[in-house]
Amino acid sequence: MRKGIALLKKAGNIIIEVGFWGSVCLIVYVCLLIFLFASFKIPTDSMTPTLVPGDFVLVNKAITGARVFNIFASLREEETPIYRLPGLKKVEADDVIIFNFPYPNSMDSLQMHIMKYYAKRCIGVPGDSLVIRNGFYGLAGKEERKIGFLPGQERLSRHLAEVMKEGDLHYSFPYDSVAGWNIRDFGALYIPAKGDYISMTPFHFLLYRKLIEWEQKASLQLAPDGSVTLGGKALPFYRFCHNYYFAGGDHAIDSRDSRYWGLLPEEFIVGKVWRIWKSVDPLTGKMRWERVLTAP
Repeated sequence: MRKGIALLKKAGNIIIEVGFWGSVCLIVYVCLLIFLFASFKIPTDSMTPTLVPGDFVLVNKAITGARVFNIFASLREEETPIYRLPGLKKVEADDVIIFNFPYPNSMDSLQMHIMKYYAKRCIGVPGDSLVIRNGFYGLAGKEERKIGFLPGQERLSRHLAEVMKEGDLHYSFPYDSVAGWNIRDFGALYIPAKGDYISMTPFHFLLYRKLIEWEQKASLQLAPDGSVTLGGKALPFYRFCHNYYFAGGDHAIDSRDSRYWGLLPEEFIVGKVWRIWKSVDPLTGKMRWERVLTAP
């Protein structure tokens, strides 16, 4: 009888100890996911050949700083404040990043949805004026300085305009004849930094309306005389509250990126892609070992 009680006590102690250390491991794992790393599967070929369908990437959140927000509100598709912890450095041009797609439900207003994400390359950072000339990315006044994934841009440059139009690939943000931009000839588009002022001209209204409405949670209106109002009040100038980025796919001929939907708020960026930790061919189900542990 005493032996049985002793065995039960011992078993109980083991269960408690295993439960305790299991809980500790779970908490550590959750903290790692929130503050340091996250894994994402690449579903499309928009970043080919850098990232291909079936790649699983490890994203480093510590570089940009982890985000803190109400995950349940985001899952319910409710607007929720996003806070970013201090990071090691800012996102830089040429970084491959994972971000929440800013237009998950409607192309007319920004919204963050935690389950809808894209993988792209950062092409432009706050303070840049980005241009695309004959398919090649550059900075205004420095078009000779090529940026981004050049092989993809070279293929886009050779692509016939007629073929682009047939595939509905020609027209681009902001979809207005005033700008007349397309995915091969685009800009210059100034990428706002936090604290930047712009004059509210009709053209700036066209380019930045959705960003300003997202920041201010109020409607921006353009009057027939060219003046702009925010929530019914005159707005001759505007000061941006957030940093923005321009994101582009390496498969430039067929990538739904900032050329189509505009600029990306910094708060929507999850982090920088660090390594491909797993790669499975979606057609054969076989591991692609040559891609494992490679950096983009």
